[in-house]
Amino acid sequence: MNKIKVGVVGVGYLGQHHARIYSKMPEVELVGVADIDAEKANAIAAQTGCQPYGDYHALLNQVQAVSIVVPTVLHHEIALKFLQAGTDVLLEKPMTVTLQEADELIQEAEKRGSLLQIGHLERFNSVVQALNGRIQKPRFIESHRLGPFVERGTDIHVVLDLMIHDIDIILSLVNSPVELIRAVGVPVISPQIDIANARIEFANGCVANVTASRVSRDKMRKIRIFQPDAYISLDYLQQEVVICRRLLEGQDERPQLSLERLEIEKEEPLETEIEAFIECVRSRKRPMVSGQEGREALRVALEILKEIHV
Repeated sequence: MNKIKVGVVGVGYLGQHHARIYSKMPEVELVGVADIDAEKANAIAAQTGCQPYGDYHALLNQVQAVSIVVPTVLHHEIALKFLQAGTDVLLEKPMTVTLQEADELIQEAEKRGSLLQIGHLERFNSVVQALNGRIQKPRFIESHRLGPFVERGTDIHVVLDLMIHDIDIILSLVNSPVELIRAVGVPVISPQIDIANARIEFANGCVANVTASRVSRDKMRKIRIFQPDAYISLDYLQQEVVICRRLLEGQDERPQLSLERLEIEKEEPLETEIEAFIECVRSRKRPMVSGQEGREALRVALEILKEIHV
């Protein structure tokens, strides 16, 4: 089996882990990493046994697939270059700054027959995978994605930095058009929106209440799903799923509740995501989170920011 030649553009906080995972995959050859910070590129290249580059253009004709893990404002420019070269792309979220940029990437990928996968990591979390077949007609969804302030990611609003993860998950669970969005948000430490809440109403009647904050004391990554037969609670960080169901013990008995804690095989979501990307590169099947899903999450996120009057 021929190894798939791969590169990584951007080896900062997250990109270095892309490089680490690729370097350990037997079916992959990590050709090189590119970063404008030469010291960082050299260090990660030394750790992963590949070539360092200061300019991503050096990777263009060397690789079959690439992870692009750079600031969002550079996503469109760099991804477009690789797609034009016929390279399969794993592009970190948010997909782009604008919908026009997203559309251009989708069109270029289709034109070249290249794969475009968007890095919505939580789709590959074991707790989300465990929900397959268990979500039926959700009526209310509540999510909280909170954490302490860190400098990373403050070039964009918290809606695009954190909330977009839950937007993508919720859109995949509800599978119905969005009809109404109400949202509020404020900057606290950075010049961007640091804490936001959105109420999303869907055509099928489902309502989602979504909160994201990067100025909270404690870290929380939870989502709760209410449907006619059950209440489902997910903890992304602990990788735990609890399902609460109503039981009827005969006609004259009061309803009873049963609690089921699912057995979750804990895995590193990023590793699962990258393995899925490489499998798509080899099989040419459509990624689970393609450009279309990335665009839709971006569209809703931008509508939320518009409602906040950003």
